[in-house]
Amino acid sequence: MRTVFASLLFASSLAFIGCSGAEEVGASSAALTLTDVDVAPECQGVIDFVNVASFATLDAYLPSNVAQNIVGHRATAPFVTLHDLASVSQVGDARLTQIHGAARTEGFIGSACVGIYDQLAVSTDDASAMVDLVNTVSSTELHDYLPYAWNGAVNLLGARPFATVAQISATSGIGTVSLRNLRNAATLTKPFEQLAAAATALHRDADLVPHFDWYALLDERAYRYLHSMVCFGIDPAYLPNGTDVQEDLATAEEVRLEVTTTLAFANRYGELTLDPAPGLASLDARIQGRSFFGCYINYANDPWSGNNMSFFVDTETGFGVLTETRWSE
Repeated sequence: MRTVFASLLFASSLAFIGCSGAEEVGASSAALTLTDVDVAPECQGVIDFVNVASFATLDAYLPSNVAQNIVGHRATAPFVTLHDLASVSQVGDARLTQIHGAARTEGFIGSACVGIYDQLAVSTDDASAMVDLVNTVSSTELHDYLPYAWNGAVNLLGARPFATVAQISATSGIGTVSLRNLRNAATLTKPFEQLAAAATALHRDADLVPHFDWYALLDERAYRYLHSMVCFGIDPAYLPNGTDVQEDLATAEEVRLEVTTTLAFANRYGELTLDPAPGLASLDARIQGRSFFGCYINYANDPWSGNNMSFFVDTETGFGVLTETRWSE
């Protein structure tokens, strides 16, 4: 039996009334996966450099004891990630920056690898996506992406617009976990975002939306006729009177069903020119094994039409999906 995700909504309430906690409270660096990496492909040369550079080459860019620590560590096992490299004694953020510069000077990376920030090697494409996300995302969604960095989210909102990832990384309250979360939010769902945009563009009676302010959707004043609202994992204090509050959080299977049903409705005339497979694969990679809070909302703007809306938000990563279909007489 799944339970109401009260702690998440308690943290959300702090964000909405302007309070914040310490940076990345309760956060831990999750195990890296094939998608959640800490080295962009354009920056792989950084890892190659520390694996093959001689002691003399490393010593030319780093203190001798640091160079020796790197050589000693790789003799046991080659470096695979920045996490591996940062685990070496005396290799902190400043040393990683020096190593990035050395790898560039020695020809292992080019300008497409812009730098290493909070133990994340960032490409130019990643950097552009991250800056765009932070500059445009709603307060609600940003706090969802940074569940352990409430202070960092508040500071980002107050300091934007940003021009570089370096500025984002330097913001008080943003650290290793939160910067990775921002990178993931900005880059890992691009194929799904493309599919969602293409489906939404087909007809006015179907929407697939990966970025939205779910808190605003709880306001019954947003609907002329609110017929029903079924919510799960949300504190009842935030919900309109009469909401059906359920304990069980949504599963990946429930999210995918809503997405594919909405996609089929949008494409019922076979007009979608985009292959949906990459977008759905991108969605699956983000939702597999995850739990989601959200709502099913049925409403109308007039007596002759109806709207069925649902939204889901990952309780840990903040990744969300909104689906909506409409009908009229």
